[in-house]
Amino acid sequence: MAFDGFIIANIVHELREKLVGGRIEKISQPESEEIVLAVRNNNGNHKLLLTSNASHPRICLTETAKDNPMTAPLFCMVLRKHLKSGRIVDITQPDFERIVHIKIEAVNEMGYMTNKTLIAEIMGKHSNVILVSDDGIILDSSKHISFDKSSVREVLPGKKYENPPSQNKLNPMFFDESAFYEKAKASPGTKIQSLVYQGYTGISPVSASELCCRADIDASCYCGEADSRALERLAGEMRSLFDDTKNGVFRPVVYFDEKKTAVEFSAFELRHFLVYNKTNYESVSQAVELFYSERRGSSSVNQKNRDTAKLVKSNIERCLKKRELLEVSFKETENREQYRIYGELLRANIYLAEKGMTELTVQNYFDPECRNITLELDKDKTPSENMQSYFKLYNKLKRTYSAVLQQTDQNNEEIAYFESVLDSLENCSSDADIDEIKAELAGGGYAGKKSGKQQKKKKTGPLRYTATDGTLIYVGKNNIQNDELTLKTAMPYDIWLHTKNIPGSHVIIKLDGKSASDQTITEAAKLACYHSKARGAVPTAVDYCQRKYVKKPAGAKPGKVIYDNYKTAYVSCDKEEAEKMLTKQ
Repeated sequence: MAFDGFIIANIVHELREKLVGGRIEKISQPESEEIVLAVRNNNGNHKLLLTSNASHPRICLTETAKDNPMTAPLFCMVLRKHLKSGRIVDITQPDFERIVHIKIEAVNEMGYMTNKTLIAEIMGKHSNVILVSDDGIILDSSKHISFDKSSVREVLPGKKYENPPSQNKLNPMFFDESAFYEKAKASPGTKIQSLVYQGYTGISPVSASELCCRADIDASCYCGEADSRALERLAGEMRSLFDDTKNGVFRPVVYFDEKKTAVEFSAFELRHFLVYNKTNYESVSQAVELFYSERRGSSSVNQKNRDTAKLVKSNIERCLKKRELLEVSFKETENREQYRIYGELLRANIYLAEKGMTELTVQNYFDPECRNITLELDKDKTPSENMQSYFKLYNKLKRTYSAVLQQTDQNNEEIAYFESVLDSLENCSSDADIDEIKAELAGGGYAGKKSGKQQKKKKTGPLRYTATDGTLIYVGKNNIQNDELTLKTAMPYDIWLHTKNIPGSHVIIKLDGKSASDQTITEAAKLACYHSKARGAVPTAVDYCQRKYVKKPAGAKPGKVIYDNYKTAYVSCDKEEAEKMLTKQ
């Protein structure tokens, strides 16, 4: 459900209880369109989140802690100037719109008490957070809207604040049944659901569908097809829901699908969502935070994942093009030995050659049958110079051959490395996981490093699994983690596992002086299979050995190791089997 009037009313009801009378102790802006106010009140400390991001705009209390930029953005500085240590006087929702007014008393730089209003407009792509003075002048906003961007209204510092344009809808808090009947009678060709959400402020299509469901009316039914009793039932349900909203009676709920993914949230229970599992919350902020953190986290991770994967794939394409060029160069060096033979034959028969000759036929003693061969000569060169030309061409092709072999090995190693990075990206579940991979790529010179002083980010740890007998099994999520897990965390007698000749994670069985059972090794091998490019394939070869037999070649890329004294297991593993062993941390 989009942030509709019911959700806003529930949010305002909660914020009035917890924030009115409180003082703003801290103001931060962790992201470009996100403001956090730390408010201290008699009932405790609270953090109020206001975000105008078009994908997930909202206002609610939050417990999520985020890192702030080294230098506060301009809008944050303006808010600190006008609102720091200010007292929240009132929080209102004008005309049941998706707008929240937070009235704040604060002392200005001259020592006088002034009134400011922080306005959160939660309207999809038109969302904004605006600071307005007591005389209605905009002091600043998270988004500056000029007439170049919108011909409806300007939102710029120094301009008079104007409410978003009205859509001539009725305020449901002043619901009149007779007016509703008249609207229905005057709109016979309009669907009843549309009549509800298009005719009244703050009602979303989902809320309109719910009202139809409660009234036992088909939401797609046209007004002209509905009888008077159906309209009476609908008006009764609307009156009941609107009265509950006015009286502060809310039942925040989040609905989940069979995969436990949040699909909807509401300020009241939705009877037409009975097919989904639900969780009720005392606080609407908790419901909103859970829903949007999952959606935003998934969206953010997916976007970062796509961007990083695009970078990796472009490098793979570069390597594949280079491979084609190397193959051409390799073919050009295939006849290099022939030029050495030509030089040797000309040296052995140089007494027969003279300057000005264009060819010389001699016996080829490198041929088992000693057949004659004709050597091409440059008439402008002496016999000795022609001989040297053959040797020079041979040596040049020989050097090219060696260079092509070396570059081919390096290129194939790069391709294998990037394929391992792509596989690691498939295992990423958070921004931090992807940030580690991006840092790994930047460290290898494959991605530009950001200039300026960077905040040190907390590292994520490897995945932890528990075998049937309780033994801990660690799985690296990227190449940097693979190196740290194998070369630093694992002890010499721990068991190391990796899919054979297939990109994948390093897996470590932590023995702590014990011995690994066959079942534990099998389970660890299944995890190695699942966290590899062979995921979901038929039984895959997984090599395993004691950690002491694993070495990292000098100068090798992250995640690259060599090993010996190993054994091989053939296993397969699906997601459900892997998740059963995942340790909850």
